[in-house]
Amino acid sequence: MSTQTLPEVDVRPEGTDHTGDDTPKMFHYVRKAKIAESAVMGTHVVALCGEVFPVTRSPKPGSPVCPDCQKIYEGLPAGGE
Repeated sequence: MSTQTLPEVDVRPEGTDHTGDDTPKMFHYVRKAKIAESAVMGTHVVALCGEVFPVTRSPKPGSPVCPDCQKIYEGLPAGGE
């Protein structure tokens, strides 16, 4: 398995993995440029960990983040370089 660096690494967590009450259990990192498009158009985004989903929620401070996304995000170069 290889890891690929994504262009425009300006990301923020977005939610998937819903619980029974429609509250996300975990948020994923996705490219910032795709968040608004997904929220408005309903298109799917690809998280750093590879999960594909439409953006439906915004994270709140302290929200749990996907450990795979977090690990990949921390390994990316600062500033998207």
